[in-house]
Amino acid sequence: MNRLRYQLKSIRRDKMCLLTFLLPVIVGFAVNLLSGASFQSISETLFGVVQNETAEDTVAWLRQSGTVTQYETIDALRSAVNDPSTQMIGVLQAGSTIQTFLSGDELEVTRVIADTLPQVYENRKEALPVERTLIPADTDREGLKSLLIVITLVTAMFMGCTFNAMNIISEKEDGIALINQVLPMTTRSYVIQKILLGFIGGTVSTIAAALICMRIEPAQVLPLLLIILLSTYISALIGLFIGTFSNSLMTGIASVKLVMILFLAPPIFFYLIVPDHTVAFRLSYMLPSSATFYGIMDLLNRQSANLRPAFAALPAHAVFWSIVYKLLQMRKRTPINDGTDGFR
Repeated sequence: MNRLRYQLKSIRRDKMCLLTFLLPVIVGFAVNLLSGASFQSISETLFGVVQNETAEDTVAWLRQSGTVTQYETIDALRSAVNDPSTQMIGVLQAGSTIQTFLSGDELEVTRVIADTLPQVYENRKEALPVERTLIPADTDREGLKSLLIVITLVTAMFMGCTFNAMNIISEKEDGIALINQVLPMTTRSYVIQKILLGFIGGTVSTIAAALICMRIEPAQVLPLLLIILLSTYISALIGLFIGTFSNSLMTGIASVKLVMILFLAPPIFFYLIVPDHTVAFRLSYMLPSSATFYGIMDLLNRQSANLRPAFAALPAHAVFWSIVYKLLQMRKRTPINDGTDGFR
């Protein structure tokens, strides 16, 4: 316990570990501020017209398809359209028709809308042979916000990996690792101490971020807690791998960044691109972060019945990588004195 307390004190002087701890919490506050925002408005089409030169029925018709902003002069309208930060379509009234113009740097979808808008305006009074149904979207737990929440929590769980990797590498560079080899401490005690170090930090960071940006039902608290505990344990264990086999600080940082990319990129890709009933999607559970990502997303979407694959994959990963690390340590360890007190 004293050694663990010493390790926690040393971490307070590590700026990278502190940033890793605080970043998910800060992002959680930012995501929470978006709770009242409508993400549908982000994709709305923007139209600009000249005030008093555009018919009222035309303005009303444009408002059915997007947001309309009126400008006093055509020069002011052109300046707004040419603003690189907007995707605005300029609309000019020409008798019974309209004309559109763009700045030239818009997205393809904006260009298509601008090209087809005059023809659609001419045919606006014709009856459409189709039935339109508007389905309201629950923006509170869908789309961009849910994705941001899950990415934030997975990043917070990854903190244990950074903790352990940087701590072990720092001990190597400062010579503390050589002292550890002659201390009356078994390899098992050393591993438990290091895992607890990253496990506690990752768990606290993830729970703090979850309390800030998530709103879940009481029945979902236990599943979420199990996912956090299993995921932070696996992350702390991966940090032991990186710290043990990295010979320099630069190698460790590069390895941490590479593993972090593997933690985040594949789950996002498979969740957004690959159908969940395909074999490729099921194979993605071979990455522990995929099970974590899908499990939290299912909790956000109130789909607790889909948590079984995640609760099967995460314990399997925890046991498998623990055995792998144990076997690697057995191969590296050499006895000191009677072979019971020291370790290598």
